[in-house]
Amino acid sequence: MNIVNGGITAATGFKAACCEANIKYKNRTDMAMVYCDVPCECAGTFTTNVVKAACVQWDQKIVYSGKPMQAVVVNSGIANACTGKEGFDACEATAKAVENALGVPFDCVAVASTGVIGMQLPVEKLVNGVTMMSKALNDSIEAGTNASKAIMTTDTVNKEIAVTFTISGKTVTLGGMSKGSGMIHPNMCTMLAFLSTDIAIDKALLQEALSDVVKDTFNMITVDGDTSTNDTLLIMANGLAENNKITEKNDDYNTFCEALKFVCEYLAKKMAADGEGASKLFEAKVVNAKSKEDARTLSRAIVASNLSKAAIYGCDANFGRFLCAMGYSGADFDQNDVELFFESDAGKLQVFDKGTPIVFDEELAVKILKSKAVTIYVDMHEGNQEATAWGCDLTYDYVKINADYRS
Repeated sequence: MNIVNGGITAATGFKAACCEANIKYKNRTDMAMVYCDVPCECAGTFTTNVVKAACVQWDQKIVYSGKPMQAVVVNSGIANACTGKEGFDACEATAKAVENALGVPFDCVAVASTGVIGMQLPVEKLVNGVTMMSKALNDSIEAGTNASKAIMTTDTVNKEIAVTFTISGKTVTLGGMSKGSGMIHPNMCTMLAFLSTDIAIDKALLQEALSDVVKDTFNMITVDGDTSTNDTLLIMANGLAENNKITEKNDDYNTFCEALKFVCEYLAKKMAADGEGASKLFEAKVVNAKSKEDARTLSRAIVASNLSKAAIYGCDANFGRFLCAMGYSGADFDQNDVELFFESDAGKLQVFDKGTPIVFDEELAVKILKSKAVTIYVDMHEGNQEATAWGCDLTYDYVKINADYRS
């Protein structure tokens, strides 16, 4: 597997465009479109929040219907959540605008929104945006990068990646883009993510691969403990790589899953590191747990704790906060089996040993915690399962950003 330049347009047959539609923001792009020359197999995972945005429900119908997907239209600024019938009408109007412009059946067009909840989308601006983007679609790296920037809200950087790998002697490309900075919590965690690939694969296997990979990638990040109304992860596969179609779980399927996990983990970590107001990536790795679910539960509890996040921000070597979070996580374990370490590019330092605190070098601890990426490494000594979760520190800027989000 090789990382290559680009993102959502890297795979054969995919094009992108963006525009300034003035949905909410001024003087910046705020709509993006991803389009494929041919209909694609599609799969998706969505928010577990009972309050689901209209666009989430629209996309679920497409994914669950078995129909192909050929285009995705995304707007930033307004979430189209808690908007009633008018919200669904906006989804339909957007999809039909694509049908009118490109000849794609409207029920094969996904839509996604991100931004403020409870505001109605300006439909005329959406339709005009689709018209503009339909004329500007192209398959350049720049087009994909610009699309990834157009879907940002409070993100400070765009997030994209592409990789190539070999399936049955053919070069296959998988690319993607995502956005997410606040209202991020597991299952799924607040985000929009879109993946494109030219692999030929059975739809059911594509969905199974995505649903499995999300468990240890997008479902393992948290910023603030809030699960969004709009979480959407979509993948389109057009088959243009002309590999032998994957119809069973064989070596080709495993190779694809490996690439899919790499791309999703990369995007997930980028979102965690770019949490609202964040100054560093906060990682928790739990090893030798009794079960996979325990490992996931424990690692997520560590990075989700506000006290833990504050300690990471303040470079405070208060390991008790991490142990405390583990203790209320719901996982059953014996604290007398646990070893806990601080780790970063500045070194690794053990601070807790099987129920007993260790006298450690405070200066080295602070040096480790000052790094841009900090890991809390926990050895449970109770099994052979492991998991990693990602979050960020909790800074003053998080409150500033969210205190005036609507303005």
